[in-house]
Formats: sequence, C-alpha cells, structure tokens
Amino acid sequence: MKQTSERAVQAEPRVTLGQTVFSVLASFFGVQSTRNWARDFTHGNAWTFIGVGLLLTTGFVFTMLLVVRVVLRSAGM
Repeated sequence: MKQTSERAVQAEPRVTLGQTVFSVLASFFGVQSTRNWARDFTHGNAWTFIGVGLLLTTGFVFTMLLVVRVVLRSAGM
C-alpha cells in the first residue's frame, strides 16, 4: 500500500514556469483563484516563486523609470 501512495505523490503535476509567472502576476493584482493558490502551495517551489517575483518586480521598476525619463525628456525637463 505504501508503494501506491508513493506513486501518487510522484504522479502529481509540478507547477510549470508559465503557471508560476501567471500566479505571480495574479498576486500582483490580488486576483489569484483559490484553486491556483492551493496548487501553488501544494506542488510549487517557494524559491521559484520568489525568483520570478523578484524578476518581475525589477522589470516593473525599470519600466517605470524608463517611462518617467521619456515623459520628462519630452516635457523639456
């Protein structure tokens, strides 16, 4: 019986990179579904979510800096 439960654990799907990115983006807006939240916490790797979150946050900050520079430059400042 123990072999059956070990096989069931191994057969559980892992969270893909695309699902991780989608979950992190959803968390930015606070709209994560309960089903996806449960999947992330049961099958996901915390370090993957942290890494993707840091990368997306860094990308957002640099995008905002670029937008502000373009707007200020076009305004003649």
